Amino acid sequence: MEILHSKIYGQDKPGTPLLVFHGLFGMLDNWGSFGKEMGEFFPVHLIDLRNHGKSFHSTEMSHDDLAHDISHYMDFHHIEKANLLGHSLGGKAVMQFAIKYPIKVQKLIVVDISPKAYPPHHQGILKALESVDFENLNTRQEVEEVLQQYIPEKSVIQFLTKNLYWTDDKKLAWRFNLKTLSEKYSEFVSNAIKFGVFSGETLFIAGAKSNYILPQDEFQIKQQFPQASVIKIHNAGHWVQAENPKDFNEAVKDFLSENRID
Repeated sequence: MEILHSKIYGQDKPGTPLLVFHGLFGMLDNWGSFGKEMGEFFPVHLIDLRNHGKSFHSTEMSHDDLAHDISHYMDFHHIEKANLLGHSLGGKAVMQFAIKYPIKVQKLIVVDISPKAYPPHHQGILKALESVDFENLNTRQEVEEVLQQYIPEKSVIQFLTKNLYWTDDKKLAWRFNLKTLSEKYSEFVSNAIKFGVFSGETLFIAGAKSNYILPQDEFQIKQQFPQASVIKIHNAGHWVQAENPKDFNEAVKDFLSENRID
């Protein structure tokens, strides 16, 4: 079984480790400044999901697969119990993991995603990525120009092009496994996480300007995560940790501190 790739901050710190998982088309580097800051207080593992970053590529990509990966990662690093944080697709992964392996989870943080099935909404991005022909493109700028034909938001293009790298034979390529992410898209986006209950302490963090967690989602959240509280971070959309890092980091620290007052 291959082990997910990670970068660890605060390895020498005491306390429960925090495992952090990025979203679709992301990678652990997106969480670098967060990892550095939190690593001052406790160990923080920034982790690439399968088919992303420097983790292994696979033809499988279900929520169960992602949950198994987390379990294997913890066993490999001799972590009996951890706090888990997942954003978007990473949030689906940690929710499924907490339901499946509750004994391994101290506290759970889910960022801007709910347990429900979402309608497909990345078709434009997938079309843009599949339009990039690396046989005929030799610079990052040329790749950006192709993406601009499909994607109006500069921030999304910047986010995606962080995944570009040079292969050994001097060709540009994506770090993520576009083939599997495209083929299995409906398995991890258009599927709810499996029904089950995690009764440990759980925090859902929503971006106030995002529509990923709606007021009507809170009923389902409470059914599967009865101890959950839902908070909104102001001046932030879906990429909450990047758009308002100060308030986001405070919310995480507050939730993870042992003597939290509800």
